[in-house]
Amino acid sequence: MPIEGLFNTTVELLAKSVDLRTRQQTLIAANLANAETPGYTPRSLEFEQQLQEAVKSSSGRGSSGLSVTNPRHIPLQGDGSAASIQGVTGTVVEVPSLTPGRDHNGVELENEMNRMMQNQVLFNASAQLLQMKFQGLLTAIKGGA
Repeated sequence: MPIEGLFNTTVELLAKSVDLRTRQQTLIAANLANAETPGYTPRSLEFEQQLQEAVKSSSGRGSSGLSVTNPRHIPLQGDGSAASIQGVTGTVVEVPSLTPGRDHNGVELENEMNRMMQNQVLFNASAQLLQMKFQGLLTAIKGGA
């Protein structure tokens, strides 16, 4: 639940990234758990493009739908990006294998482990950046102490 004006777009974006990467990790774990299930097709969460579009569509927009029309205008505060970023949920898609097994199971363990590792690295990066943002906010609250 975003608090209007307290957090900037970066914090909202990082928080949403952590949330979506958690969902992605759950899907990858389910794929690995079903590696021996006949006929199973692995699934993935696609959200990167939606997140990029949400950030792009919210840049330069005011909460009243106004936009900066001249570079000499004063930038608008409360750009409304939190609502559009928070609206990104991603899309679960089936990822069919190019070489399914004899039981028509499409899980390729090496691929899934690689995807899990990449997702974990990106999750950790987002979580660390979010932690640094909150640490900076805490420092500001304490008066730089």
